Amino acid sequence: MATLAEIAPGFVEMAHQIVWCTVATVDAKNRPRSRILHPIWEWDGENLVGWIATGKTPVKAAHIAISPNVSCNYWAPTQDTCLAECAANWVEDQALKNRIWDLFANGPAPVGYDPAMIPGWENASSPGFDPLRLDPWRIRVMPGSALMDGSFAGEVWQQ
Repeated sequence: MATLAEIAPGFVEMAHQIVWCTVATVDAKNRPRSRILHPIWEWDGENLVGWIATGKTPVKAAHIAISPNVSCNYWAPTQDTCLAECAANWVEDQALKNRIWDLFANGPAPVGYDPAMIPGWENASSPGFDPLRLDPWRIRVMPGSALMDGSFAGEVWQQ
């Protein structure tokens, strides 16, 4: 099993190249619900944290309240895949919301974008701008070449 320091840089690189991921939550009956979202990941050499610029919809809010664990699964046509299983928490602090807004607004291509393009979001104080913080407890990275050569030689880290 890899250390976080060994796997995080490759995970961030692959996730940021793929951009969009399937994020799954579970409802009160333990049934999964998936949606496509767009996290930005930060690796500082010790900690890996993901941020999703999103809204606290009734379904998402109910699911996160039931179980704060989410699965973020990335796939590319090259068969590159990476996965982050995380604890998710709503960001309430306005200063942190401002930082997350700026992270997306000034983020590197292709993950950066202007959040103001979302209807109703003018700035980080806009109603409905309710970011999620993702703290991974398990990461998997598997390049498509490992699938194609049959080795399935991906890397896994788990807390």
